[in-house]
Amino acid sequence: MWQEPQPSLVREEGGTAPQPALVTMVEANSIAAELGVQPGDRILRINGVAPRDLIDYRILIGEEELTLEVMDQEGRHHCIAFEKDMDGDLGLEFSEALFDGLRQCNNHCPFCFIDQQPAGKRPTLYIKDDDYRLSFLYGSYLTLTNLGPADWRRIETQRLSPLYVSVHATDPDLRCRLLRNKRAGMLLQQLEWFARRRLQIHAQVVICPGLNDGHQLHQTLQDLAHWGVGDWPTVLSTAVVPVGLTRFRPPHAADLTPVTPPLAHQVIAQVEALQQEFCPRLGSRFAWLADEWYLMAAQPLPPRSTYGDWPQQANGVGSIRAFLEALDQATTQLPTALPIARRCSWVVGALVGPALGPAARRLQGIQGLELLFYALPSPYWGQDLVVTGLLTGADLIDGLAGQDLGDQLLLPTVMLRHGSPLFLDDLTVDQVAVRLGVPILPVADAQDLVAGCLGLKRSGPH
Repeated sequence: MWQEPQPSLVREEGGTAPQPALVTMVEANSIAAELGVQPGDRILRINGVAPRDLIDYRILIGEEELTLEVMDQEGRHHCIAFEKDMDGDLGLEFSEALFDGLRQCNNHCPFCFIDQQPAGKRPTLYIKDDDYRLSFLYGSYLTLTNLGPADWRRIETQRLSPLYVSVHATDPDLRCRLLRNKRAGMLLQQLEWFARRRLQIHAQVVICPGLNDGHQLHQTLQDLAHWGVGDWPTVLSTAVVPVGLTRFRPPHAADLTPVTPPLAHQVIAQVEALQQEFCPRLGSRFAWLADEWYLMAAQPLPPRSTYGDWPQQANGVGSIRAFLEALDQATTQLPTALPIARRCSWVVGALVGPALGPAARRLQGIQGLELLFYALPSPYWGQDLVVTGLLTGADLIDGLAGQDLGDQLLLPTVMLRHGSPLFLDDLTVDQVAVRLGVPILPVADAQDLVAGCLGLKRSGPH
């Protein structure tokens, strides 16, 4: 699902005073529950310190002796002193990971997906997250261009590693051009800073044809590989990702060109040749290609053995292979026939359709199950070949209206905002279901998909 920062917590470089952390969930039988903390309460200070974010909170509660200052929903203040096991969790969840505001991006990348959206949608879709703390907590990518001295000190002091860094190019002038920020040219010095402190990063390179492909891509990967050697490498992995361009891209991005199948073939050959060079030197392939390259080139996905421990799966590197592997496990004991006949449909993005088609046919082999499989383009974004996560509610309505969808549509939750039924175009699951005239069942993973096809009750909420 799509995770979006909240618009109420936005700051520029310099920061603001942390706000009290709003409790949204108290785990049953936890320390916090025994202390009487309730959802809606706010954590003011821990041992006299107001936590700036979830990182501070986790560090502060690691002590054995704690004094917790809490403001309840009526505004009353409570001071609770107690002892617990070292590093014992309190059992709290909060409305936000950041209590002092989100660090926004100060770059002007012409290929930024945030700028390639239509106006008038929910405010969270236009927030440009470039916060090093969310990178550490959740693996979101940042550029390192908006960090001040206090931020660098905190990364070092609290050992916030690994971070996930959008590199795009190591050539200083080219990186400044790509990010449209004169501070972007300091990347190599920043990598040296990480190396001296034994801190680590994962990198990504978004390929813009004619700008940072070809010899520039070769140089970038070689430069990054220089920091990937030794028992404690500074750069742990690199993802090579194709640029995504929509019909809403602004005028200053008009000269960008989309990736073509011939270029996809070229990039695959180039990176796979470098992988063969990196393996004996670095102990891994080091640079991995996003699944989209193989799909656009109509080439088979690499085998499972090539992905190591999935260092870049969240960046679309091996995510389809991982899903197929999970589907293999979820279908090891399929019934030969259903006791009650069932008709349902499964929708994915047109780009991944060929890769997932065999999985659909495997499920279609169950007697009594009619699974209708649809792989859709995205008129909304102006892309014929699109990954599943970018399909919008409007795309589903355009592509599925009038189609036979069976008795239920199985919808991958990757199309939805995290924790809500919203698509990227602000339509809801219920609205799309009404327009299509069929109930929609969100499915989160391979087991969910199989359970949905078989008409089984899922084991838990998603």
